[in-house]
Amino acid sequence: MQLKELNIVAIGGGHGLGRVLSTLSFMADRLTGIVTTTDNGGSTGKLRKRSSSIAWGDLRNCLTELVDKDSVGNKLFNFRFDGDDELGGHNLGNLILYGLGKVQSRPLDSIKLVRRMLRVKTQVLPMSETPTDLIAFYPQGRCRVGELSVDEMPIIPKNLMLAPLVKSITPCIEAINKADLIILGPGSFLTSIIPPLLVRDISNALAEKKGHCVFIDNIVAEQSPAAQLSIDEKLEWIEENIGCLPIDSIICQDPMTTSTKVDIICRDLSHSKVPHHHDKQKLISALEDCLKSINFVKKTA
Repeated sequence: MQLKELNIVAIGGGHGLGRVLSTLSFMADRLTGIVTTTDNGGSTGKLRKRSSSIAWGDLRNCLTELVDKDSVGNKLFNFRFDGDDELGGHNLGNLILYGLGKVQSRPLDSIKLVRRMLRVKTQVLPMSETPTDLIAFYPQGRCRVGELSVDEMPIIPKNLMLAPLVKSITPCIEAINKADLIILGPGSFLTSIIPPLLVRDISNALAEKKGHCVFIDNIVAEQSPAAQLSIDEKLEWIEENIGCLPIDSIICQDPMTTSTKVDIICRDLSHSKVPHHHDKQKLISALEDCLKSINFVKKTA
């Protein structure tokens, strides 16, 4: 079974999800990205402080990863203003999406309009259309609010939650329900991968999924408290926090990685020029090997 014959959902945020979507862009409308919308840093953070909105930055990044790098659309949506004035540090694509969010009836309509503008066939969806923030709790009960604060914690939080609690959208749940392959990661474990799993609609859909779920581990240790966790500790943390363990297998770089919970596929995945990035062809090969290792057969309704 080849990847191009499958329905694939990739879940996460940051540059990790964008790179996965770029790698699998040949899937076109058989690929769906479900994007974390809790970022509170940079240009996105400034816009969220101005008025309540979902975080647009990761959505914008994922959309532009699906567009030719030399296209006008890519350059337009990735343009960043410099200087110390009001525009300094802002990304033009974020401003466009933010502005559309003010005139469209819902964020999904804004994303659909940008997809048409950029001619993106792949469905890119927010994990929720309702603004929410990430809250992390220390074992002693104290908490930190916001993605930036979570990544700066000296120890792994006991648990995470979203405040307010939000619902996902029907297209996200439908995509998970019909997916043959579900991909989590790579990216920041606590602030890119976990937030969508904290949306109860999404975690419930993953608990009842018919497809195979694979977790793509980072090539190098991330700069966050999650770097302290082994693979099995990450899996245990997920299960304790969302009430289920949707992951069936893991693709990783380190040949010494082991797990007592799921199957492990170890490969050299690093890009020759940017060693901390996954090489696209190597990642595709690893995903295909993962399917072969489980004798994957596409399930039909």
